[in-house]
Amino acid sequence: MINLHDLKISRPGLWFPTIWIYLVPFSFQDEFWRAPIFWLGFVFVTFPLNYLVYGLNDYNDYRADEVNDRKGNFLFGAKSSKLQLALLPKKIALVIFPFVIGFTIISGYKIFLLLLFMIVVNVLYNFKPFRIKERPPFEILIQVGYVVTGIFSVLLNEQPMLPWQTLVYLCLFAFQAHIAGEIMDIEPDIEAGKRTTATLLGRRKTKFLMLILLIIETYILSYWFEDYVLAGFLGVFALWLVLDVFVVFKSRPYTLPQMKLFGLAMNVSAILSMLWILYSGKLLHPVF
Repeated sequence: MINLHDLKISRPGLWFPTIWIYLVPFSFQDEFWRAPIFWLGFVFVTFPLNYLVYGLNDYNDYRADEVNDRKGNFLFGAKSSKLQLALLPKKIALVIFPFVIGFTIISGYKIFLLLLFMIVVNVLYNFKPFRIKERPPFEILIQVGYVVTGIFSVLLNEQPMLPWQTLVYLCLFAFQAHIAGEIMDIEPDIEAGKRTTATLLGRRKTKFLMLILLIIETYILSYWFEDYVLAGFLGVFALWLVLDVFVVFKSRPYTLPQMKLFGLAMNVSAILSMLWILYSGKLLHPVF
């Protein structure tokens, strides 16, 4: 039986990347909200898809989650017992497979192959002998799998394929979002013996890596899409990161209240930027 603990496993506070990417192929001019299939896809990229992604992650990360004070809430995810984790694969299958069957009936074999690819990527990321999540820097690069959510949206809603420039930007967006999580988890990951790019580089160097990504993203938005509003969002974030590294936190870890505040701020900025991309449609029309 699916319960509130399963909802917590799906990390509602971190649903924004899948929702954001799912919405990229649309603009308000399309009146996409009138189509029932849009809402079916939207529901899928909230709880079900994130239950798959984070559920398999938690299934293989018991030790790291056990010592991670950030976990145990709806913002950053659950702390599960071994019994709860043992039931996860079956429960994930019960949640995911009806959507796979339904979407395949509605949209055909391409959707089936895409959803199968999503599942395979998550298996490769979490399970031995591959366990890419502990093979830095590949645990960052495999986040391109998030971009498949945009292609899923295109196929399901019969939208034009996203330009390659948009796909490049979305890859960088996924890298940046993942690195932010790694920075917050450095101490518990080290304690659990988990290898990530952030545990190898350390906090300051990882923040510099994130800053480089932000600068590249800001350049792409400004010169490839002439989207100065979204570029401004990221520019402010980049400026804060500079202050974070050199003035405010430097190499010190964030406290739990600070991480929760950052998590809430990320959700607010995600909602505002979602409204902007739907209003402007600029990510659908590169000028380069």
